[in-house]
Amino acid sequence: MFGVSLEIWFVYGLIVLAVFLFVNKRISFDITSLILLAILVVSGILTPREGLSGFSNPATVTIACMFILSEGLRQTGALDIVGDYFFKLSKLNYRLAMFIIMLVIGVISAFINNTAAVAIFIPVLISLSRDLGESASKLLMPMSFAAMFGGVCTLIGTSTNLLVDSIATDNNLAGFTMFEFAPVGLIFFVVGFIYLFTFGINLIPERRKDESLTDTFEMQSYLTDVILQPHSPFVDTPLKNTKLIQDLDLDIVEVFDEDGESKPDRMNIELEANDILRIRGSVKELNKLLNREDVFIKPSKHWEDRDFEIGNAQLVESVVAPESSIEGKQLKDLQLWQKYEALVLAIRQQGELQKDNLQDIRLQSGTSILLYAKKERVNDIKTAEEFVLATEIELPEHESSKITVALGIIAGVVGFAALGILPIVATAICGVILMVLTGCLTNEEAYQSINWKVIFLLGGVLPLGIAMQKTGAAQLMVDVVITQFASLGPTAVLSAFFFMSMMLTNLISNQATAALLAPIAIEAASSIDVNAAPLLVAVTMAASLSFMTPIGYQTNTMIFGPGQYKFTDFVKVGTPLNLLFWIIGTFAIPYFWPF
Repeated sequence: MFGVSLEIWFVYGLIVLAVFLFVNKRISFDITSLILLAILVVSGILTPREGLSGFSNPATVTIACMFILSEGLRQTGALDIVGDYFFKLSKLNYRLAMFIIMLVIGVISAFINNTAAVAIFIPVLISLSRDLGESASKLLMPMSFAAMFGGVCTLIGTSTNLLVDSIATDNNLAGFTMFEFAPVGLIFFVVGFIYLFTFGINLIPERRKDESLTDTFEMQSYLTDVILQPHSPFVDTPLKNTKLIQDLDLDIVEVFDEDGESKPDRMNIELEANDILRIRGSVKELNKLLNREDVFIKPSKHWEDRDFEIGNAQLVESVVAPESSIEGKQLKDLQLWQKYEALVLAIRQQGELQKDNLQDIRLQSGTSILLYAKKERVNDIKTAEEFVLATEIELPEHESSKITVALGIIAGVVGFAALGILPIVATAICGVILMVLTGCLTNEEAYQSINWKVIFLLGGVLPLGIAMQKTGAAQLMVDVVITQFASLGPTAVLSAFFFMSMMLTNLISNQATAALLAPIAIEAASSIDVNAAPLLVAVTMAASLSFMTPIGYQTNTMIFGPGQYKFTDFVKVGTPLNLLFWIIGTFAIPYFWPF
């Protein structure tokens, strides 16, 4: 132990720091990755060329391209049409709906970015659950899990598969082919289906009831109509110039005349006697208003969604996207009214409804936001990278020819790579070029579709793997693992790597997990003189199958708010499934990839 070099201790310290920062999340994980990269280069452990190799890595380039290709399918409307078609097909009963949705999302996720597919289906499933009279939470979790099942079936189904494939080739090992993961992936798919349909379905809670948005967000407790008295000093004064709600945590949602007709451009119109102001705020803040101004509250009523379908406005639920640039920011910093003419009415964060001091709330991935917005601006919110829309909206018109082109491009990318004609990075780049040249995407849409946080994460953590191998830190870790498990045979070593990857990915990102463990798995295979492929498959499979927490995988984070889940819901449903996959993976992987 005392003979271990300072460089190795230094790298171990960086690994501990990385895991701490990834779990703590006080610093964005992409910034954490860049910090690691800078330390490795400045300390001299890596050369600048080695330090920057993560950005030129084929996996990083391919993953960036897959973001663009998935966006091409979304922009052309291909995913919308699929969602709409299966929505109609699934309206017969709950179990049929669950089966169809899991099958469809699983197949789609095998070939495109699964977060794009899940984003399309979230509003579809919430609407479908109302038609079926079921809780949306009973459909959203199976959908998220199915997206993970599908993702592990192909090389491009998840970024960790591409990442581990690249790490293998960088170490002069054979890479993986397009459908090489399919045998084990399909076993997980089938077992996952059976588990959710038999045992898991009884564990999934009925959190989100068959309710309107007004009920879901309990609007009765913070929304009311007040009437402006004839002798009020604010009569004949533009609303924006009054001190009606100054220094109060209140928002004017709408202004109506005494006949109940909505007044457009509410902030600039002159208030009149008996005008009705629809106000969002707590009882405490409303009482302050009543005590100081000439207004009185109308008799309370039960709010319904149609009460907010005023003119061209509507209620929509939006979710903070995983790894969004607005994560950690206060609501007031987003300027949603200036950007989208959208007013925030309530927030649901970590399962708790927030209705007071909204502007000071720091947003987290998976947070649900209730917005009141103009219909023509809702699609802008839907296409914004910061949000995932959880309310179904009328689909814009799409050119059917563009849909065919986009699907053809995806088929070409997959087909040429599967046949071994070109490597996946080459077909993906060609696919991106064709998406833009054929008009399926604009240049701007292509750049905006890339999740740059993921790209910088990869750019930073891949060099950490190089440093582990270069300094001998990976080999020392291997010696510890081998000491504990080698006497039990290579299957026990594989099982240990599967378990480590499975647990770590529930705490940090799946990409970071794969980048940290894959180099160690390669060294372990060399030490016990076995084929490295089964150990690498164990690492990538386990890293992509994170069911135990809402933060372990992006799709879980996306459904956390809309499904009104609690953290423990994922623990109860996901833990047995993860343990089941661990046992199956331990024996199935060596069968298809012999040692």
